[in-house]
Amino acid sequence: MAEILPADKALEPALALLRAGEVVAIPTETVYGLAGDATNGDAVARIYEAKGRPRFNPLIAHVSDMEMAGRIGRFDPLSQKLAETFWPGPLTLVVPLKPDAGIHPLVTAGLDTIALRMPRGFGAKLIAALGAPLAAPSANTSGRISSTSAEAVAGDLGPRIRLVVDDGATSVGLESTILKVEDGKVRLLRPGGITAAEIEAAIGMKPERGAKGIEAPGMMLSHYAPAAGMRLAVEEVCAGEALLAFGPQRVKGADRAAATLNLSPSGNLREAATNLFSFMRELDRGGTATIAVEPIPVEGLGEAINDRLARAAAPRGTESGE
Repeated sequence: MAEILPADKALEPALALLRAGEVVAIPTETVYGLAGDATNGDAVARIYEAKGRPRFNPLIAHVSDMEMAGRIGRFDPLSQKLAETFWPGPLTLVVPLKPDAGIHPLVTAGLDTIALRMPRGFGAKLIAALGAPLAAPSANTSGRISSTSAEAVAGDLGPRIRLVVDDGATSVGLESTILKVEDGKVRLLRPGGITAAEIEAAIGMKPERGAKGIEAPGMMLSHYAPAAGMRLAVEEVCAGEALLAFGPQRVKGADRAAATLNLSPSGNLREAATNLFSFMRELDRGGTATIAVEPIPVEGLGEAINDRLARAAAPRGTESGE
C-alpha cells in the first residue's frame, strides 16, 4: 500500500523515487496527478500500467518555469501570451515539440506536438528539484473519477504505487483547460479550470471549439500510422516486409524480413510499450511497403499496445471520440 506523506516532508522521498524511474502521486491545483519523469520511457510506461487498462493517448508534460517550457516546445506570440497570463495555473498549451527536447515518445503518443502545463505549489518545487518535466495524468484508475485528495488516490491506486504526497484538497478540482494556437486562432480542445471567457478577456478573441484528431489527452483517432501499411498478429512474414517482433520466438519467414526490431526480446510488455513508437518510426524510415507485427499478448500493457497497433493499421480517416 502506498505511503502518504505531507507535502512539507515529501520532497526528498518523491525525488528519490522519480530518479529511480518510479511514479509518485502528487497534488496540483487541478487534480492529483500520477507523475513520472517525462524523459524516462520506463517511468512513463509505469504511469500507464499503474492506471490500468490504458490507451496510448498523449500525456501532459508539467514544467517548473518558462525556461524549461522553452527547451521543450516552440511558442508563437499568442501561446506565449497565454502562458504569461495563466501560468502557473490550470492551463495546458499544445505547442510544436522541439526535436531535441528529450521527451520520451510515449508522452506525445507519436505526435509532433507536446501538451505543456506549469503547475503551482508542490508540483512546481518537485519539477525544479528534479530538473526535468513530469508527465502526470490524473491519479486514478482509468475510467474512474479523478482524485482531488490524497486519501482518494490511496483508496484507488494505493496497492499499485509507493508514495502519495498529501497537500490537502485540490483548489480547482477540475482538469486543466487545453488550448492550441493554430493559424493565429485559439482552439479549445478541452474545457477546464480556465474558462473561455477568461481566455477571451486575456487575448481579445473567442476560442474556437473542435479538435482535428488526437491533439491532446482524452481524444482518439485513427492516427499514429506509418507511411507503410501494417499487418498485425502475423503468422508468417512475407519477403521484403519489415518485422516488428516481440518475445524470444520468431514467426515463420522472419529470416526474410527486410529489417527487424524486437519490442522486447524477453517478452516484457513494459519494455515493449516503451519502444513501440520509436521502433515503428525506425522501421518506417527503411522505406518498406509493409510492417508485419508479431502477436502480442493482450493482458496488462499489452492491451494498450494492441490498441495502438490497431489504430495504426486502421484505414486512414477513421475517428472515434472519448
